[in-house]
Amino acid sequence: MITVSIDKNIIEHCKTIIDKTNFGQRGKADGSKVEQYIGIVGQSVIMDLLGMPLIETTGGPDGGIDFKYNNKTYDVKTMGRETYPQPHYVNNLIALQANYNVDRYIFCSINKLTVELTICGWINKKEFANKAIFYPEGTVRTRTDGTTFNTKAGLYEIKNSDLNQSQTLEEFINQLND
Repeated sequence: MITVSIDKNIIEHCKTIIDKTNFGQRGKADGSKVEQYIGIVGQSVIMDLLGMPLIETTGGPDGGIDFKYNNKTYDVKTMGRETYPQPHYVNNLIALQANYNVDRYIFCSINKLTVELTICGWINKKEFANKAIFYPEGTVRTRTDGTTFNTKAGLYEIKNSDLNQSQTLEEFINQLND
């Protein structure tokens, strides 16, 4: 896993975007403004690391495709935490998003206390379908700290240890170029 500081310019840019745009318009499990903000910060950091321009307001959701890189489409999924991710931590994908026409997922975690983003890993959509575990709406999930929550929609979970890992940014970019 790779951890990077989040540039203040990206934070300010994303605050401006989230003030103008409601990215959650599925009608169910749309994500709060805070959850949407975490998502676009994660997407923007990844795009910046890949040398791409930052996300711009589109007036709404992007249909699951956050960007295209090296002829592959990507959906960046980012969770906000108050700790650094561990190999046994899980990443979530709302089942309503599983049918989006995307080639790969990149999973990230933002440490809200240190303002850092960790690239947990990436995975092809087909591999994700084979490795992720599905939980129906209303399932009680227990976090590693013992707290629980009810899924607000069907939910897929995948462990960090099940993702393609990289130890350096260069290795990560090389993997995306394959």
